[in-house]
Amino acid sequence: MASRTRTWLAAAVAAIAAAFFLGYALPSAQAAPVVGNATYFDALGAPFGGCGLPQAELDTQNFVALNVYNTPGDYNFYPRPVTDATKIGAWNNGLNCGRWVRVTIDDYCTGVNDGAPGQAFCRNGSWVSDAYQGKTLMMQVADSCGDTNAWCRDDPNHLDLAKGALNQFAPDLYPDHWNNRHVSWEYAPAPAYSGDIKIGFLQGAQLYWPAIAVGHLANGIHGVEYLQNGSWVTAKMNSDMGQSYIIGGSTAGSSSFTIRVRDANDQLINNGREYGFALPTSCATRCSPAYTAASYKTSDGGISTTSPTPQTTTSSPDPSPSTSPTSASGACTATSTVASTWNGGFQANVTVKAGAAPISGWSARWTFTGGESLSSLWSATYTVSGSTVTAGNVSYNGALAAGASTTFGYIGTGTPAPVSVSCSTP
Repeated sequence: MASRTRTWLAAAVAAIAAAFFLGYALPSAQAAPVVGNATYFDALGAPFGGCGLPQAELDTQNFVALNVYNTPGDYNFYPRPVTDATKIGAWNNGLNCGRWVRVTIDDYCTGVNDGAPGQAFCRNGSWVSDAYQGKTLMMQVADSCGDTNAWCRDDPNHLDLAKGALNQFAPDLYPDHWNNRHVSWEYAPAPAYSGDIKIGFLQGAQLYWPAIAVGHLANGIHGVEYLQNGSWVTAKMNSDMGQSYIIGGSTAGSSSFTIRVRDANDQLINNGREYGFALPTSCATRCSPAYTAASYKTSDGGISTTSPTPQTTTSSPDPSPSTSPTSASGACTATSTVASTWNGGFQANVTVKAGAAPISGWSARWTFTGGESLSSLWSATYTVSGSTVTAGNVSYNGALAAGASTTFGYIGTGTPAPVSVSCSTP
């Protein structure tokens, strides 16, 4: 199992009593937001994180870790995958890997929150609201927390956040306003999902140990099946790294593979689409890099791409879509669509489309008219000046062929009003 150095900030709830106070939802069936203590960690380990993907291969650098164990007052280590159902934490033996979560900053503790085993959280203090409460960010499950502290054992809803994501909630949240936090969080569909899955072979993979990792998921992953001798075989998860599986060839010892994937609802993705690929020639002896991408063909004629794919989707709850006016025609156009709303916030997607000629980059700009504000934004760079937001392409979505489009998304606070988005090119 990959490991990493974890930097903890004080943020937690009462030791054994926390399990009852916070209320524990079944790891894969969470139906509503839960509130837990928040900590941070620096990065995924090498060569890959707890879900089986290197950090560079994640869809986002805004990622989280979930608790391996749910053992209030018990700080012993147990073999992984965990076999005792009463001890399984939100990590759920890797079955929540690759899922997206909507994370919202919650209240702040004025006391001591050091995560000491067997000690109450927020000792000699209380939980209070402040100006940062309500800031929201979409994040992805990429790692696990099995440490022997109260956060990872006593609080089933504890969430460990990537340090680099903290100031995506608010530019000055870390370090001065982060310590001693609660967050609320819930599973959500992938924001702005498009394209298809990514498949790669892990370091050490070879003909007789074909270990793969599956990324760019719309709704997590609960299993991989491979076709061998004309029959579908359930692949074994690689330890509890939920996005990595050990597959088999079309015949025993073959270097050609066909798989299909089940999502977090145990449904075959893309109507049972089959993905066919071969062991890369660079892995003839063994794969040396942490991750070696595999190009594939699908049963319905699709061909995989090697660069990250921008995303589009709706989130729950799902209101009637609201589409804003499109900018004037020219080198590019941009359209904003509200994908989902909730009390005090919303998610919107902006689609940028090239005109009659290819473009090498783009900038989209809009002004909020109803008192809304930007909480976070992904798949684009951005600046905010008053109520005006300017978003620009990132490395992988700036070049668009004539008529091609890309999508980025954002979380806003307030009630969304239609906005007109202008688009310009360098």
